[in-house]
Amino acid sequence: MHIVFAASECSPWAKSGGMADVVSSLPRALAKHGHRVSVFFPYYRQVAKAEPKAPVVVPSITIPFPTYSRFVRILNGGIAGGVQTYFIDCNELFDREAFYGTPSGEYADNAERFGLLCRAVIEASKILGVPDLFHVHDWQAAMLPVMLRSVYYFDPVLRNVPAVLTIHNAGYQGWFPPQTIEKLLLPWDMYTVDKLEHYDKVDFLKGGIVYADAITTVSRKYAEEIQTSEFGNGLDGVLRKRSGDLLGITNGIDSEEWNPATDSHIAAHYTAENLAGKKECRRDLLHAYGLEGVSDDTAVIGVVSRFTTQKGFDFIVEIMDRLAQEDMVLVILGSGEEYYERLLVEMAERYPAKVRVQVKFDIVMAHKIEAGADIFLMPSRYEPGGLNQLYSLKYGTVPVVRATGGLDDTIDEQPDGEGNGFKFWGYNAWELFDAIQRALETFRNKEQWAKMMRRGMAEDFSWDKPAAEYLRLYERVIQNRS
Repeated sequence: MHIVFAASECSPWAKSGGMADVVSSLPRALAKHGHRVSVFFPYYRQVAKAEPKAPVVVPSITIPFPTYSRFVRILNGGIAGGVQTYFIDCNELFDREAFYGTPSGEYADNAERFGLLCRAVIEASKILGVPDLFHVHDWQAAMLPVMLRSVYYFDPVLRNVPAVLTIHNAGYQGWFPPQTIEKLLLPWDMYTVDKLEHYDKVDFLKGGIVYADAITTVSRKYAEEIQTSEFGNGLDGVLRKRSGDLLGITNGIDSEEWNPATDSHIAAHYTAENLAGKKECRRDLLHAYGLEGVSDDTAVIGVVSRFTTQKGFDFIVEIMDRLAQEDMVLVILGSGEEYYERLLVEMAERYPAKVRVQVKFDIVMAHKIEAGADIFLMPSRYEPGGLNQLYSLKYGTVPVVRATGGLDDTIDEQPDGEGNGFKFWGYNAWELFDAIQRALETFRNKEQWAKMMRRGMAEDFSWDKPAAEYLRLYERVIQNRS
């Protein structure tokens, strides 16, 4: 089977969130099953810096717009893990400081940028090899199935090629003015409430949901949640209509990058059978945050996250005065909304012996926190899939999470301490505090805590099972179109 992935991000070249990890890891897992997999994404400025000499494989593809054309090159990003990577090179659209916008807002031409991405992937595939299936990710690539079923409908080599859409976060949909229909040379009869129109806008993600052969999300629970008004962000109705074609598949993790037995970023290696190295990782983490003299009986709580309300930072700020009285230290890594960046720095200044914050993204420090912390905090308002709780389990760092999306699917709290973590259900700061207290109480029972650590480390969160589920889905939609 030949599968083409289309996305706006892919690790390690271009990453702003978990989608980039999925678009990197899932193709490699599929390739291990013997399938041919190609991944297309934009040749951003950051990618060009990393791959300045990427060879040209298609020198020019014409992408038409109403009064002009863009000209795109396809560059060869190489083969790694059995996966062929291609870059979509269009300097005037992708050679910019950021992927999607500036602090003052999104780029005004994002509809053109990602409409071009979708059409360029289709055109490049006609030259480099028509796939058996397209797998597209989030709103930035969601126009690909729309184009397949409209402007490419009569193309004899494409009309029977299915497309699968994965929704990583339904909160980001790609809303643009009605004139976008003309801009992308789509027929105006697609601008209706049952197709692309959504509250007087063209909604890229909605279009993908309507026209994809199947829709997946990154956890079973999130597939249920986005069919409700609370989490569907206005798309719950159209998702309920497609419920028979909607499937939740829990993400895997890259077990080569995230493995405490081999991780090159951490101070010492360890396994479930021999946890001694985790103590050294704990000491290293505390030293990196300037926390000296912390007792072995004091729990180290770690956070690696974007600083947003969605990630539950309003809860963390609300309970901090009370949490600081507990026998714990809190180390936080990340960046995001200026409001929370400022508040978290102020908290660290108020409680220097208890709270430390690094406002940045640092992959090495993220690994150090996963390995060195005792408890990992994820109090998200919603979390479609989540990867950090899986990293934490792998590293014997017990998660405390809100029971939503992939967090609810993967974390199991049992009253007798036989689960793999702790969770709370209500969207309430003090329920989070209660869950942390339960974790701290269990942490004091070293024998029970070690069992919980080993239980999490023993679980299989590799891509093997998710890849097999995707392959079954691919085979079904291919058969339905044949």
